[in-house]
Amino acid sequence: MMDAMDFINFLFRWAHVLFGITWIGFLYYFNFVQGGYFKQATPEALSDAKAKLAPSALWWFRWGAMFTFLTGLVLLAAIGKQSVLNDFIVVGALLGTLMFLNVWVIIWPNQKIALGIVQGGDGPAAGAKALLASRTNTLFSAPMLYCMLASPHLGYSSEHILSANGGGTGLIIALVIVAALEVNAIVGKQGPMASVKGVIMHSIILTAVLGGVLHLL
Repeated sequence: MMDAMDFINFLFRWAHVLFGITWIGFLYYFNFVQGGYFKQATPEALSDAKAKLAPSALWWFRWGAMFTFLTGLVLLAAIGKQSVLNDFIVVGALLGTLMFLNVWVIIWPNQKIALGIVQGGDGPAAGAKALLASRTNTLFSAPMLYCMLASPHLGYSSEHILSANGGGTGLIIALVIVAALEVNAIVGKQGPMASVKGVIMHSIILTAVLGGVLHLL
């Protein structure tokens, strides 16, 4: 039978997935649905959506991110105590952490300015910063999920466990790629992520690249 600690661990995994669904669901809504609607809406409809719909959606979005992150920290601490950290969970946890920070440090503060929730600041510039960070989170979402799922299913061979190899070439390359993309999220441009099609396509490409270097190097 499952003991108490195993059941608590299971509950945290369940909560982590539930909060993650909420968070990523709203991320995709903002990028795939709301953004396009805002471009086509009448001035009256746009004003109403910015005043009522967007702030409510952002509340669920940012708190979904917060509780996904917090439950993830608990699970990561449990994994660390068992000394079975592997390349995939390191990259997946890094992606998830950067996505969380993008929400609370870039997207939400700038959306408050862009939507007029707080006064002052350059609304269009703030909106552009929030959009770039949101696009980057969408870019990160597929490889983050791949790494999270790969960790328990594909990551426990000797070449992937950190205690066995100390961090291989593939892990180092993956971390450098992720860091470069996050720098772009802060100071760069949307580039090919400017369109919904572009960000979806490049998210899949990034998944293949990160998965490839982690599996093969």
